[in-house]
Amino acid sequence: MTTIPEGLPSRDLFPERVYTLPELRYPERLNVGRELLDANAEGGRAGRPAVFAGEQVLTYGELQKKVNRLGNGLRALGLERGARVLLRMPNVPEFIITWLACQKLGIITVGTMPMLRSRELAYIVNDAETTAAVVWGGIREELEKAQREAPSLKRLIVAGETKPGDVGLHDLLDGQPERLAAEDTGANDVAMIAYTSGSTGIPKGCVHFHNDILASADSYARYVLTPSEEDRFGGHPTLAFTFGTGGLMVFPFRFGAAPVLMGPFQPEAMLETIQRSRLSVCFCAPTSYRLMLRVPEMERRYDLRSLRLSVSAAEPLPAATYEEWVKRTGIELLDGIGSTEMFHIFISSLPRRVRPGATGVPVPGYDCRVVDEEGQEVPTGTAGLVAMKGPTGCKYWRKPERQAEYVRFGGWNVTGDVYIKDPDGYFSYQCRSDDMIVSGGYKIPGPEVERVLDEHPAVAESAVVATPDATRGSVVKAYVVLKAGRTASEALAAELQEHIKRELAPYKYPRRIEFVEGLPRTETGKIRRVELRRQEAERARGQGP
Repeated sequence: MTTIPEGLPSRDLFPERVYTLPELRYPERLNVGRELLDANAEGGRAGRPAVFAGEQVLTYGELQKKVNRLGNGLRALGLERGARVLLRMPNVPEFIITWLACQKLGIITVGTMPMLRSRELAYIVNDAETTAAVVWGGIREELEKAQREAPSLKRLIVAGETKPGDVGLHDLLDGQPERLAAEDTGANDVAMIAYTSGSTGIPKGCVHFHNDILASADSYARYVLTPSEEDRFGGHPTLAFTFGTGGLMVFPFRFGAAPVLMGPFQPEAMLETIQRSRLSVCFCAPTSYRLMLRVPEMERRYDLRSLRLSVSAAEPLPAATYEEWVKRTGIELLDGIGSTEMFHIFISSLPRRVRPGATGVPVPGYDCRVVDEEGQEVPTGTAGLVAMKGPTGCKYWRKPERQAEYVRFGGWNVTGDVYIKDPDGYFSYQCRSDDMIVSGGYKIPGPEVERVLDEHPAVAESAVVATPDATRGSVVKAYVVLKAGRTASEALAAELQEHIKRELAPYKYPRRIEFVEGLPRTETGKIRRVELRRQEAERARGQGP
């Protein structure tokens, strides 16, 4: 019987999920842990590598034994099907082992970013009502602080370095059987709750069923990435972020391939990992590709020939970044848009069909349209909200009012992203609907101004927001980070303004420019424009610096 927790939205607010591909026709009874792990370990791949982490290599057979032993240990602690367990670990094998063990037991995983602080963690614990957590010893302090404000969190299981009195993750494996039958979960049972990064406000829990997780692999990964068991997937997104959950765990395991785990992103470390571990599919944000391109003689110092595909997501990929990456490396770079709500990418560039500056076309299995505020499809070439239906869809946890904003027009998912669709069916990102700046009656997409600013040889990166103005209501303000060796000045600000006026309609130029050392970001690397907007509002009220 399918278990439907009370935190899910009512049926009238559910997205319409459609299954148009043969691979998406799942049986009623389905367990994602069994499909991603047992199907490999018992299907002829027991001796093939499943996880690379530094010098450590786990085969599928070895991974299955560890997962099964941990599953039996978690059950011995009293954790059973339907429980909610928080995961707080860096990209280490223990994250994967715990996630798979929980899935096999029918336990709902709640992944959290390693850099979250106690207040943020307490919110998630209380919202999801997690009763236990698996935490990496080196980052336990903030979660222990959160326990004071989160009474439901009764038990911490510590991975990595432990202290006397801890319940150690590896202790739970000791003496446990190496066999564990996966729970007979339903395809529409909850498998995980993933929290948004908070780039537009309070994090929202996004519920994903067992079939949702497989569907992302059987649509985007299968048809766009075309993986084989020979592939090695790598990149810097944390496994707790759905970009990493898919790219570094679900996608490789679905096709018998292997992820390569690494520490926090550093340009040289990423390039060294590609070379040493022979990565073939790389997942990074656009900023990461730009930083790698700044490494002196990057393409000469590092052997990148193992890469067959690079994937960019989390923010729009500028055409200039795409063109420089492909020119210097010869490796295809695919842009894509996904969301925590949809569990991975639904519009993507396709190999050998990239149109620089455009996000791409709908992923097979998804129907994507550009609509107005009433849900009516707008003419080709007209900006509007992107809406989609497919095998996945938004199901907010305990947020019915936000669910009604996201799932609209009879079951369509509406992300709040403004797009234009061209006559060839390519979708081009314009801005977030809340990044649209209205100034003197003109509507100005902030990210469009950012893209042009970033093309200037003095600019490392920028963020554009509205700032209050007595005459125009709002005007465009640009926060600009300069490249090394460039100096902020009024003359340079004027030069940047003239650059925008040359490239875009003159009314779009930033009337105010502030040079800064860095931009505020979420845990997942997205620029927190909401923080910059709040800062501008406070300044206008005389409360800020």
